[in-house]
Amino acid sequence: MSKPNILIILSDDHGYGDVSCHAGPNIRTPNIDAIAANGMRFARFYANSPVCSPSRAALLTGCNPDRVGVPGVIRTQEENSWGYFDPSAVTLPQMLNQAGYHTSIIGKWHLGLEPENHPCERGFDLFRGFLGDMMDDYYTHRRCGYNYMRHNYETIDPEGHATDLFTDWSIETIRQKARNDEPFFMYLAYNAPHTPIQPPQDWVESVQTREPDISEQRARYIALVEHMDAGIGRVREALRESGIEQDTLVVYVSDNGGAEDAGAYNGPFRGSKAHMYEGGIRVPCFAEWPGQIPAGRVSEQVAILSDLFPTACEVAGIDAPQHIDSHSVLPTLLGENQDFSERFYYWVRREGNTAPTQIYLGQDYHAVRKGDMKLLHDDPFRPLELYDMAKDPQEEQNLSETAQSAFEELSRFMQEQVQKAGAVPWQKKTENEE
Repeated sequence: MSKPNILIILSDDHGYGDVSCHAGPNIRTPNIDAIAANGMRFARFYANSPVCSPSRAALLTGCNPDRVGVPGVIRTQEENSWGYFDPSAVTLPQMLNQAGYHTSIIGKWHLGLEPENHPCERGFDLFRGFLGDMMDDYYTHRRCGYNYMRHNYETIDPEGHATDLFTDWSIETIRQKARNDEPFFMYLAYNAPHTPIQPPQDWVESVQTREPDISEQRARYIALVEHMDAGIGRVREALRESGIEQDTLVVYVSDNGGAEDAGAYNGPFRGSKAHMYEGGIRVPCFAEWPGQIPAGRVSEQVAILSDLFPTACEVAGIDAPQHIDSHSVLPTLLGENQDFSERFYYWVRREGNTAPTQIYLGQDYHAVRKGDMKLLHDDPFRPLELYDMAKDPQEEQNLSETAQSAFEELSRFMQEQVQKAGAVPWQKKTENEE
């Protein structure tokens, strides 16, 4: 068998509850649901952070994000940017290049504006998308007045809704690569449904006609998700039409939980984007690979976004680097049992001053999980909280005063990770400092 293609579709701020196969209220996501129905649905899958950049760094390196210099969100303004993607970190496209793969990123990058951190300098053969953090407008594609749309190194100014552009460019690339024998890795990173909640108006009207009793905010959010879902359907159809569906592993996942103040729904879980509670970090994740992943399976295996790095390496038939913080879940996908009961999972976010509330001040906050026990602090200045996720998935009963053994074990691991991360700069030195 030749090496399979690998397509990872990453959405932006798509909450666990906002897919119809998770009983999301009022929402219809038939194409995302089809990935789950044709393959595996992870019931307990996590992003590596409750915000964008750290999760993306973890996905592309297999490491805890602060170990590769990205503990927080990388932004256009240096005074409000909380990461510098370590140029020495080995990336997934670099690994797959060595295995003979063509590698592409279509969509949102969000891992730095420095020349050394351009996607084509980090292993991607093709980049068609947006360098920055978020778009201020889905149609003009600007951020703080800057145009960050690129085709490789060239600045471009395309017309159209960003979701449609990213879908079209993905389909074009799939059709091109299907005409030769070179396997491909595509990282399709939509910026939907991140704010601004700006779906095409006809999609809003369709949702409002179908769901007349929901708020306009919720209707607009649903429309933005459903518009993206339709694009995913077109991408999957391109795989079928090109005759490579059977030879392609497709994974759909989100970079963090949904923003409830933008209209998102995170299922039954506490919290939202930016929080270490389940609503901020538990995300939808589905994978299909016809003939390899049995259809209709649901996995209770706890897994995390960074696990996709070694998983992709194993699919490609290469060894992942030894130093990473993640584990391949390919055996789980193929129906085998994996015992992760002794494994630690780690989440981090660093953030700046958000005057007048001033809840971060450049500090970071964390969560750690082992087995069913999860330790967290939900901002840098709050006490640690401990929850038994098997008995209390809504994180309502804090056990920090009573379950001392678990508290000590998890807090000790948290401290060790902070020490490890201290070896990696998360700000780039200026010329005067060098």
